Amino acid sequence: MDALDRKILTELQLDGRLTITELAARVQLSVSPCHRRLRDLEREGAIRGYRAVVDPVAVGLNFEALVFVTLRWETPDTVTAFEEAVTAVPHVLQAQRLFGEPDYLLRVATTDLTAFQQLYDERLARLPGVQRLTSTLVMKNVIADRPLPES
Repeated sequence: MDALDRKILTELQLDGRLTITELAARVQLSVSPCHRRLRDLEREGAIRGYRAVVDPVAVGLNFEALVFVTLRWETPDTVTAFEEAVTAVPHVLQAQRLFGEPDYLLRVATTDLTAFQQLYDERLARLPGVQRLTSTLVMKNVIADRPLPES
């Protein structure tokens, strides 16, 4: 991957709806070579897909929390069961397995504090292998959906 490929990736992260003509102009390439590079980036997996970035508040998800999860024990079966179960919870927007304690960090969005409490009590606390949940509320997103750096 060279600097031109990185520039293509940066431009698409800023605006995934660019036409190939617009993209080519922004990276100073003619359309055919730009299109070829774009297809190569898609085929190689550097571009995993395209999607709309939706404002959670605009769709009524006004409340965001970070939930730290510590498992009772970490056997492969416990980890697998937890990961499969947490994947089925639609309000969990992101789940990351961590080194050390806690074991996981979940980013959760709900309509309000009451909905979060219900989700916490009825779904998150009952996930397989959960020993402890610790939450913190998101006051403000300072950086969200930032494009990856070019290098």
